[in-house]
Amino acid sequence: MHKLCAINDIAEPGSKGFDSTPKGPVFAVRFDGQVFVYANTCPHLGINLEWQPDQFLDQEDRMIQCCTHGALFRIEDGECLAGPCVGDALTAIPHHVKNGELFLAD
Repeated sequence: MHKLCAINDIAEPGSKGFDSTPKGPVFAVRFDGQVFVYANTCPHLGINLEWQPDQFLDQEDRMIQCCTHGALFRIEDGECLAGPCVGDALTAIPHHVKNGELFLAD
């Protein structure tokens, strides 16, 4: 198991990036009582998504947004709903929460 952080280290709603993991760069989003983890790679350009460190969400904290071309992804499943990669999706990373800690699945 690879520990990412304590759940309380991520605002709700909010996001946090992790550069060095066994799965490569990933980010976690806390939203609506759940945690979602995705590879930090835009399906359109293959680049990191964040605007600034730990800033993966749009201004309303309702969608994941690519900093380069503004593509918007649904938090719950990573599907692109607007932008040049509509119909593509972010790569979900298996994870679990145990005792208030977020871990990548083996």
